[in-house]
Amino acid sequence: MMPKTRRLIYPLLAALLLVAGLLPAGSRFAAASGTTSSGTAASSAGSAPIDAVLVLDASNSMATSDPQKIGNEAMRLFIDMLPVQGDRVGIVSYTDVVQREKALLEIQSQTDKEELKTFIGQLGRGAYTDTAVGVTEAVNMLQRSAQTGREPMIVLLADGNTQLNSTKSKTAEQSQQELAGSVQKAKDAGIPVYTIGLNADGKLNQAELEKIATDTSGKSFVTDSADDLPGILSEIFASHQQLNVVPLGSLTGSGDFQDVQISVPNANVLEANVSITSAQKVELKLKDPSGAEVTIPSDAVTLSTSKTYSLLKMIKPQEGDWTLSVKGADKDQIDINLVFNYDLELATAPLSGSSYGKGDKVNVSAYLTSGGTKLDSPELYATMQASLVVKDEDTGTETSVPMTLDGTQFDGSYELPEAHKYTLIVRAEADSFYRESAPISIDAASGAVSGGAGTEKAFPWIPVILGVLGLILLAAIAFFVMKYLKKANKGFVGQMVIEIRDENTGERSYPQYKKLNTYKGRLNLHQLLQLAPELKDTENIVFTPGSEDRIVLRSSAEGVPIEKSGRVVDTSKGLELKSGDRITVPMVQAGKTILVEYLV
Repeated sequence: MMPKTRRLIYPLLAALLLVAGLLPAGSRFAAASGTTSSGTAASSAGSAPIDAVLVLDASNSMATSDPQKIGNEAMRLFIDMLPVQGDRVGIVSYTDVVQREKALLEIQSQTDKEELKTFIGQLGRGAYTDTAVGVTEAVNMLQRSAQTGREPMIVLLADGNTQLNSTKSKTAEQSQQELAGSVQKAKDAGIPVYTIGLNADGKLNQAELEKIATDTSGKSFVTDSADDLPGILSEIFASHQQLNVVPLGSLTGSGDFQDVQISVPNANVLEANVSITSAQKVELKLKDPSGAEVTIPSDAVTLSTSKTYSLLKMIKPQEGDWTLSVKGADKDQIDINLVFNYDLELATAPLSGSSYGKGDKVNVSAYLTSGGTKLDSPELYATMQASLVVKDEDTGTETSVPMTLDGTQFDGSYELPEAHKYTLIVRAEADSFYRESAPISIDAASGAVSGGAGTEKAFPWIPVILGVLGLILLAAIAFFVMKYLKKANKGFVGQMVIEIRDENTGERSYPQYKKLNTYKGRLNLHQLLQLAPELKDTENIVFTPGSEDRIVLRSSAEGVPIEKSGRVVDTSKGLELKSGDRITVPMVQAGKTILVEYLV
């Protein structure tokens, strides 16, 4: 591993030289920590924070397909299962339009989780439904707010049926095309969609939901009971975080406390999520490995409850055997599942060769890391099995080769049988988790190798020296560039409340609350309207951050006036909006009027 000083200097010098134009934009300094050939740091879903959008079908048909609102309950449980801080969650509630949404909120405390769950409790239902609308907005929300090093995902809770408003121009074929396009965008962006089909009335369009999940490498589930939710959500959470669900069995309530053992396998467990499903309320007690009773809740343990589940979260629990005592009502069925969250990744050592062809043997070594440092815990490795999984990209066939354990490292090899393209991944698994390494690509025809752990390249001193001299001359240019970039990346504050009035019918949409803190530099009104095609002219109504928590509006939309306090205003030089200001945007050709309020 390179010294810390050099790790800081390399990217800084590279960035300065790129600004000055003295190095080509394709130049990279690949660190030994595993930077891929594309220049992005390899990350594992096991430890990367999640960006999740929960999408709920809020049409009137859900009154029969989900009369108990277990879709809402599933979203609450998912939020409770997330780590105490670091992940981001957004919510989309849709009918044939986006009914309500909440932009990605970064969870920093239990208060943030409660804010999300309160929002879920306020969701209503409306006529008609269009699955494409919900999926499209979820994908757009994730892509608008994408950040390097975060793992995006979507959880869709619906009956899979689409019922369009016949008075509108959108056809079933157009809805299917939009859905297919959004699913393809999700697939291309590496966003898995996990679908939960709600089927209380037996009218579930299971094929539609399964296709969405399969096409995006997600998973599909079906339920008509809240009792299934902890198992389903545990599996979704575990699948995305490369974890295994550990069933702790079932109990039949007796009115007395019954003990269940929770074995924390090692010191790398960040959290243990114990989900308890029961028809009636349960009481819980917890003892640590020394036998001392742990207060619930406390700094080390949180407890979230609802009418269908209890979620006990143990934070950085001590290694060893804990005792959970559960007291349930007499004859009440109690199911208990456990999911650990680990601070672990699986890395591969640099390959010994720089080129491989047909008949060559590829030797691969892999090891666990924690916080970017190789993990030296032989007892943990001893509980694991590892395989080298090789896919022949030309034929689609996969071969799994068992790897051997050598102390704190797994070793394996594979002989390339043909001059084909191959992808190699190491998978290591224990009882409660698994990890997959970043893929290594080998073209046995050309000999090219990419991906996996990189090797440190010689530092290019001559370009650096020339660059430093050039930077002395270009300091003024760099100053103005940085000033421009700072302005372009200035963030927004507050939110927009948007309603749309149909001038033909007089109907008014539900207020939509659009958080602005996920946008940088500039945004247009069309983005906030979910890119509605009939309102395309709003692309030319642009907002930029102002001073003192204000925003500035400029419009170049021809034939679209901006009204404030009932009067048309001139926005050519910028109209400053402070908290509480309202504007009206009449869209005569579309027969709509957009009502916008800015709040801080």
